[in-house]
Amino acid sequence: MFSSSNPKPTKPSLAVIIPAFNEEDTIQTVIHAVQVLGCEVVVVSDGSEDRTVERATATGATVVDLQPNGGKGAATFAGLQATDAEYILLLDADLLGLSREHLDLLLEPILSGELDMTIGIFEKGGALTDFGNKVTPHLSGQRACKRQWMLEVPRLAEERWPEPAITDHLKKTKIRWNFITLRGLSQVMKEEKRGFWEGFKHRSKMYIDILGYKLRRDEEKTKSREP
Repeated sequence: MFSSSNPKPTKPSLAVIIPAFNEEDTIQTVIHAVQVLGCEVVVVSDGSEDRTVERATATGATVVDLQPNGGKGAATFAGLQATDAEYILLLDADLLGLSREHLDLLLEPILSGELDMTIGIFEKGGALTDFGNKVTPHLSGQRACKRQWMLEVPRLAEERWPEPAITDHLKKTKIRWNFITLRGLSQVMKEEKRGFWEGFKHRSKMYIDILGYKLRRDEEKTKSREP
């Protein structure tokens, strides 16, 4: 009797990484939405002072509790270290309306080899979140790519907001990437979570830090050239 000795192809390993800071109201909903994938889910609480850790742990997800708060870059890096999956899906912890369709749209081009990175952009999820994504699409926290590529982003763990460093690495490595429209998906605005003025102050600090990325990068280059 003929029997094939060819091994059955295995599915590539995947982990969903969710950086979170004081997201007790939404973290379980986001985790439950991604558990349909049947893959590893890693939540990194970045110095949360609410019940984010408790609620994430209750879902069965792997939870990394960073103390003190180190910024989204440190949380992302910690999530990458907590798994050895070949591919990763990065998601914000405050998403609203996340569905299997959104997950597939981000993952399928990566797992099929069509693209090396996908970046999700909100559409028709909410006027303010749609506007923010369209004005600054490279700041989106919804991304899929190979874990090793993300680990090689320079200064990833040092950047409080790592998106500019990731964008810089995209340009240098010239990998294939594209924006993916995620209809009906949005997130809780900072002004809603913290109150208008506190949220506005936090958003302002974020943009100041992001705008300072080029200055910090140029300073590092200058120091590296010094004898």
